[in-house]
Amino acid sequence: MKVDGIPYRTIWLDADGWSVNVIDQMRLPHAFAVANLRSLAEACEAIRTMVVRGAPLIGATSAYGLYLALREDASDDAMTSACSALLATRPTAVNLRWALERMREALLPVPPAGRVDRARSLCGEIADEDVRTCESIGRHGLGIIREVHAAKDPGEPVNILTHCNAGWLATVDWGTATAPVYMAHDAGIPVHVWVDETRPRNQGAGLTAWELGMHGVPHTLVVDNAGGHLMQHGMVDLCLVGTDRTTRTGDVCNKVGTYLKALAARDNGVPFHVCLPGTTIDWSVSDGVGGIPIEQRDGNEVTRVSGTLPGGGVATVRIAPDDTRAANYAFDVTPARLIDSLITERGVVPPDETALAGLFRGHHGE
Repeated sequence: MKVDGIPYRTIWLDADGWSVNVIDQMRLPHAFAVANLRSLAEACEAIRTMVVRGAPLIGATSAYGLYLALREDASDDAMTSACSALLATRPTAVNLRWALERMREALLPVPPAGRVDRARSLCGEIADEDVRTCESIGRHGLGIIREVHAAKDPGEPVNILTHCNAGWLATVDWGTATAPVYMAHDAGIPVHVWVDETRPRNQGAGLTAWELGMHGVPHTLVVDNAGGHLMQHGMVDLCLVGTDRTTRTGDVCNKVGTYLKALAARDNGVPFHVCLPGTTIDWSVSDGVGGIPIEQRDGNEVTRVSGTLPGGGVATVRIAPDDTRAANYAFDVTPARLIDSLITERGVVPPDETALAGLFRGHHGE
């Protein structure tokens, strides 16, 4: 996708040929900046502090983090230690574990002297595959948007509500939930996106709105709790969200607040679709509520907000009393029964175990 007319991915090798560049999402939307990662420690910190975020991008960054670690020490013990350090950065997104397992399985048979070059090549393969995967998700989701548009009066936009950021900033390119939107917009289908602000970190306000604006997609920012009102008044045609982990039975773990949107959608007859790559499916878990660990982040993310000052600087201010404690659950689980379909790179399926297993037969570790 493009930033001010210049095409970017979210992660790429630097011109020096070995260090790794990422878009610093902590600086958005106030400034566009690139962070350079030169070590395992810097890659871990980038994931932990959400300089990079979004399940597919976390996976790609963890792969590059292992590559950076192997530049220092390519032994078996060092590789095991690096994988452990990367796995500890974010507990919910399953792509992180998937990417590291893929790297480790491919690298263990390679002599240490050849591991750095093989790791660098494999990181590029993982990144390129993610781009192709998201593009395919977009094509399958585009078909759903076309059907909705065909049923509307001529000239009326398709109104889509999304939550958090499942855009190209959360992947290597294209995004998951936004890929169908971008393709519909580029195909001349009028679309309008209701962008949830997505408290507490405001990824909708700061990231989704920013990237939609860069691509010229009409959008309106709303507070998180406005979704039900919009649906009650017929102002939402469908919901498109992403996921950080999906069970084999179709339960979806996504940014906290997704479950409430699904409940409102079901109550108002609004189709609720989840866009995901197959790498986000955790085939070892059947019950999302009981089986997926929910990350609890620093309460300061709830009690403080950051924004641009009138003079152009950026400041963080406290919005709660000094002695108020805050709980910060980063994700929630939407049960499969509230989801109309899962939009994957392999096609659109209902959220159930039989459909998912059939779609990804031979690709889920059994």
